[in-house]
Amino acid sequence: MVTEIERPPRDDPVIQLSVFTPNRLGRLSDLIGLFATEGVHVLALMVLDTTDSAIIRMVVDDPDRARKLLVSENFPFTESKLVVVEANSTDLARLMAALLEAELNINYLYSFIPQPNGNPIMGLSLEDNELAEQTLRRHQFRTLRQADISR
Repeated sequence: MVTEIERPPRDDPVIQLSVFTPNRLGRLSDLIGLFATEGVHVLALMVLDTTDSAIIRMVVDDPDRARKLLVSENFPFTESKLVVVEANSTDLARLMAALLEAELNINYLYSFIPQPNGNPIMGLSLEDNELAEQTLRRHQFRTLRQADISR
């Protein structure tokens, strides 16, 4: 019988939660407040809004706890994996060139609020995360995992 070997948490990719909500005054505050009262820290945040609805994309330090809170409070959401990389403003052109060289399309990207070890970091949604991480490491960029950004 084959048993599944569990990967160490150190290898877990960074999880992005995309929360779908009506575009109403106070809804973002409700969500952030819910996480704060339960000790979940928002590390990165991007809000896309339309007249009627919003998508709140975020990275938190404890995705498991955040997931349970979203379910218990009836917030519809999806989750996806992000490539997270250390890069400052002088590295941006080199970062874009590395991804272009690998012919990787960037769906979107956003900066993180805290900066572990004092280094700016950004999350990227890409067509192929594995290829992107290999490419970035080959070009001397440090990619981060969930354990690297969690408290």
